[in-house]
Amino acid sequence: MTYKNEEMTEAELYKKLGLLTKNKVEWESSISDVAGLLISEYSKIQAKALWMLGEMGLLYPSKIAEYVPAIADFLKSSEPLLRERALNALGRIGRADFSLIKPYWNGLFSFAKDQASNVRLNFIWASENIATNTPDIYADYMDIFANLLHDSDDKVRMESPEIFRVLGKRKPEIVKPYVELLTKISESDTNRVVRIHAKGAVKCLDYRLIK
Repeated sequence: MTYKNEEMTEAELYKKLGLLTKNKVEWESSISDVAGLLISEYSKIQAKALWMLGEMGLLYPSKIAEYVPAIADFLKSSEPLLRERALNALGRIGRADFSLIKPYWNGLFSFAKDQASNVRLNFIWASENIATNTPDIYADYMDIFANLLHDSDDKVRMESPEIFRVLGKRKPEIVKPYVELLTKISESDTNRVVRIHAKGAVKCLDYRLIK
């Protein structure tokens, strides 16, 4: 399946990508075609391509390696949608092979303070993905996630406890200093989902410490 920007409209390109999304059998052979859409004139197509490359990279990290620098370039985009999709893609690729995104990893933490709430949200998602298989590297960065527990955006606050849950399963000692804070949030936050997620993080951590 090929995609020629000069011959297809935005709607046609997006439709083709949608069909490919459902056809995972063709993913491995379509990586270069999807990567070619990163230079599309349509930001919506670039965003979809970034998302797909992340999912493809989770399955075929060695075949996505050459495109990681181009994906990371979108972290500099003025468009929040492209920044968030780049973060998400790097997170998925980093989950499969951290070495591929290691040169960009330290830079990801600046997005914890991005003006766009969805970018902050995707920073957390990316971190959860990377931490799933490479948890130790987050030991000195937990205060950043603790600050996000108090974010002004409900969706960011709902997701923030999840990084503590992910790490609590793997490296409980990293999360242990934040049990009191998570417990307080689980009892007092105004958002029900935030309370539930914070409680889940504490329960997971307590279990691991007992074990």
